[in-house]
Amino acid sequence: MQILNHKAAAWVAGHPLEFLLQCVRGFRANQGLLLAGAVAYYSLLSIVPLLMLVAVVLSHWVPEGELLQTIGRYLEWLVPGQSRAIVNEISLFLGQRTVIGWVLAVTMLFFSSLAFTVLENAMCVIFLHRVAIRRRHYLISAILPYCYILSLTVGALLVTLVAGSLQVIGEEELNFLGYSWSLHGVSGALLYLLGVSGEVLMLSSIYLVMPVGRLSCAHALIGGVTATLLWEIARHVLVWYFSTLSQVNVVYGSLTTAIVVMFSLEIGATLLLFGAQVISEFERVGRDEQDEQPEPMSTTG
Repeated sequence: MQILNHKAAAWVAGHPLEFLLQCVRGFRANQGLLLAGAVAYYSLLSIVPLLMLVAVVLSHWVPEGELLQTIGRYLEWLVPGQSRAIVNEISLFLGQRTVIGWVLAVTMLFFSSLAFTVLENAMCVIFLHRVAIRRRHYLISAILPYCYILSLTVGALLVTLVAGSLQVIGEEELNFLGYSWSLHGVSGALLYLLGVSGEVLMLSSIYLVMPVGRLSCAHALIGGVTATLLWEIARHVLVWYFSTLSQVNVVYGSLTTAIVVMFSLEIGATLLLFGAQVISEFERVGRDEQDEQPEPMSTTG
């Protein structure tokens, strides 16, 4: 399989605005906002039990304080300004982990997988041209969410270990020719790059695995970089908005955390699916179906 369609890449580079409009039209035709709402809702159901399970497993090898600090730091990327409330719940759960039974563990594992199942279904809508040709075996679809949970657990362990090493570096000083420079800024920059790199790899892996059929690594990386750049912009806008202009706490009171988390997940899911739409449209560049107008998704028979 060709790694990257150079003809398609040249066309996109020469017609960026036309390609962007094509992606937007396709996203609207696929009811992208509706799909993003479903992904965000099930992500809200999955995020807390998933993080609790990951924290319980990793607490056997990583000190609890260091683990919670790492989870809070990178959870802030997903739900800006609301990570503290979730980390507090995880901390309380870790304090009672000795009373966890198999029934509760299996239930939490099931709810943790819901977001991945719904995300796979949303990807099927966006990559409908692939589903019409080849369908995935139902056993693979059933196992896939749990493979992702295992991968996230391993990834969280590696990130925690690396982040701990970078924090140690930040406490050191560099002495040269009688001058001393603190490495705290270097440590912070490396932690940020670690987070961005992990975000690109995670999103690229979703684009690589979730759609039906074989997707090239280059195409998956295109979607991962696109979604990461869009989310980084949106994340900083959200942080600024909630810290300066938002009056959501006045309107929703005690429900503020849930509303803000849901809103952040909705935006994140929208950008994630739009990145998938970019890949889908890129695959069709230069083919006959590129010139066809996308047909709106309909719920009627």
